[in-house]
Amino acid sequence: MESKFTGGLLGMIGIGILQVILITFTLGLGVPWAICLKESWYVKHTIIDGHHLTFDGTGGQLFGNYIKWFLLSIITLGIYTFWLTIKMKQWVTKHTHMV
Repeated sequence: MESKFTGGLLGMIGIGILQVILITFTLGLGVPWAICLKESWYVKHTIIDGHHLTFDGTGGQLFGNYIKWFLLSIITLGIYTFWLTIKMKQWVTKHTHMV
């Protein structure tokens, strides 16, 4: 079986532009939706051992986590931020499935 990524440069640039527009026009509140847009595109173009992947995460779901993570970061005086990359990767992986 073969694993590969089928996305192209133009698609990635397009997603990046959409993310900037979304984040700018929502004054930063659209970050969770922008992240989901990017992750969905990456997953859509990824094939692992011949299986296509799908991403079912939504910006609304991620927004709830963002609020929780933000509050934990404030309460711990920033210490919780060391775990944010791991928490984000766990959330993306939880919402990524083989078709």
